[in-house]
Amino acid sequence: MSDTAPTPGGPSLPQRRLLRTEIPGPLSRELMARKQAAVASGVATVLPVFARRAGGGIVEDVDGNAFIDFGSGIAVTGVGNSAEAVVRRAGAQLERFTHTCVMITPYDGYVEVCEELARLTPGDHPKKSLLLNSGAEAVENAVKIARSHTGRQAVVAFDHGYHGRTNLTMALTAKNMPYKEGFGPFAPEVYRVPMAYPYRWPTGPERCAEEAAAQVTDLIEKQVGAHNTAAIVVEPVLGEGGFIVPARGFLPRIAEFAREHGIVLVADEIQSGFCRTGQWFACEDEGIVPDLITTAKGIAGGLPLAAVTGRAEIMDAVHAGGLGGTYGGNPVACAAALGAIETMRELDLAARARRIEETMRPRLAELAAKHPLIGDVRGRGAMLAAELVRPGTKDPDPAATAAIAAACHAAGLIVLTCGTYGNVLRFLPPLVIGEDLLTEGLDILENALAGL
Repeated sequence: MSDTAPTPGGPSLPQRRLLRTEIPGPLSRELMARKQAAVASGVATVLPVFARRAGGGIVEDVDGNAFIDFGSGIAVTGVGNSAEAVVRRAGAQLERFTHTCVMITPYDGYVEVCEELARLTPGDHPKKSLLLNSGAEAVENAVKIARSHTGRQAVVAFDHGYHGRTNLTMALTAKNMPYKEGFGPFAPEVYRVPMAYPYRWPTGPERCAEEAAAQVTDLIEKQVGAHNTAAIVVEPVLGEGGFIVPARGFLPRIAEFAREHGIVLVADEIQSGFCRTGQWFACEDEGIVPDLITTAKGIAGGLPLAAVTGRAEIMDAVHAGGLGGTYGGNPVACAAALGAIETMRELDLAARARRIEETMRPRLAELAAKHPLIGDVRGRGAMLAAELVRPGTKDPDPAATAAIAAACHAAGLIVLTCGTYGNVLRFLPPLVIGEDLLTEGLDILENALAGL
């Protein structure tokens, strides 16, 4: 095992799992009591330990326990928790100024991030960007822009999709609990259509792409009206819905339909973007060039930043003053984003994500062959998942999923769950994690499955 974190991934934090106390330890329990007294109970916690340091593939808690990180703060810290270039650039910006508001006196960092996004996102057409604070803001503004450009109102979203927690993005999100329960009524003119979910497609994965695309286009034409549809919003790899990779050929058909009918195609790359799937953006896998692309999470190495990037003529459809926000494109976050992009380029983290898949996928396939509880292994790059079902069926098993995650946590491995049915284990290791930690994390997962 390596003794310290890779230089870009964080401080000189030992890269080894270490359990000094029970989980959670006494200091974490003390802090959790304070959290329960001071923080709204709706802010849930996956693993009740409090972080002290993090870097590379390790999160260390206040009790000195060190966990292998297969979560990356939900796909945020792909470059590490305190990557050198992120810290250097953000620190330098902190010394200059923290805020002026780009709508009052702009600054070069905002422009530089937008220039980078124009270079990095798919397509060679002229592009412009809007910077915001969160993924939900990005999706909401993409819808605003699409409506302004087309003069239409309807927005189409997909089964199993997740797009955020604002009123409009809750309407776009498919899963009720915990994201929508008790928060309605939701924004109108949002229509849901089937997702090409190969594992659960009724006639089998071979027919999934063609049949799902036919259903989607028929529903839009018959129930919405293509001429009324401003935008189709889709995740090229679905995140919270279960790391579903749409059947190959489905997204190109949807993109073609959108193009034929003047519908703005919005690719939500908030979880899948910035090298996570082995390419800069997941939609590149099938050559999809979206009209608008929303990004956040991995864009700035842990600082809050999001963006809508798209065709210049669409982005410019909104009147002056119609887009913005007090904190959108904060100068420190912009500096961090430039540092994160620098790190992704210098370390070729897209290739590193592919290498992570080469290590993890065969082991996950072996576990699936050994444990009929695992119904499906899927994903791309460092965005992988295992869907758990009752053996001999495709009935979701959320209880077993929660039990395995808890066993991993107790053994010092951070894993997350997701899925419409709560039965998916998702794996999102930092792209700078060491190979030894990947292997050890998979060993812990294997032991958790064996002990169920």
